[in-house]
Amino acid sequence: MLLYDISTDILKASVYEGDPVPTLEYIKTTEGGDDYNLSVLSTCMHTGTHIDAPFHYDDEGAKIDEMKLSVFYGKCTVVTIKGVLTGEDMERLLPYCKRRLLLHGDGEAYLSYSAAVVLADSNIQLIGTDSISVSTAFDEYRTHLEFARAGIAVLEGLNLAGIKDGEYTLCAFPIKVSGAEAAPCRAVLMEQEKGI
Repeated sequence: MLLYDISTDILKASVYEGDPVPTLEYIKTTEGGDDYNLSVLSTCMHTGTHIDAPFHYDDEGAKIDEMKLSVFYGKCTVVTIKGVLTGEDMERLLPYCKRRLLLHGDGEAYLSYSAAVVLADSNIQLIGTDSISVSTAFDEYRTHLEFARAGIAVLEGLNLAGIKDGEYTLCAFPIKVSGAEAAPCRAVLMEQEKGI
């Protein structure tokens, strides 16, 4: 079994405009005379590789701790695209996709509102991208709200460098934070080695 870490380091990831920059502070160190090392992480839930729960844009939507874990584990399809996918693009693509779809676009893979409408009417459980957001700034609200109302998890901030298009098994469990609208996750793709 081959494992590919497709997560972005929280402390090195691009930060969405207006969000706080993450920090890691050691409050105890063996170097400073303490018996152990102890650190505190301060970060926005949307920095680095993270899951947006429906509650992010819909007050009636599930919070991160209320989502089914099965959404974050299972067969997925990785597709290379660059730019903004429309609803028509998505209709052509969907017949070839598993229930989890990851878009690889070197940080420029986005979905339009019309693509979100098509996905909301499909059997997709999770949509992911290596962009800082699944949608462009001018259509962010409507696109995210469409996913939220359909109960589709949004996985943003992936690192898909070197990942080939195709089918994999995705494991991207968010950390458990009661009542949160999002949470960081460690995203991994698994691939069966050829000939085994």
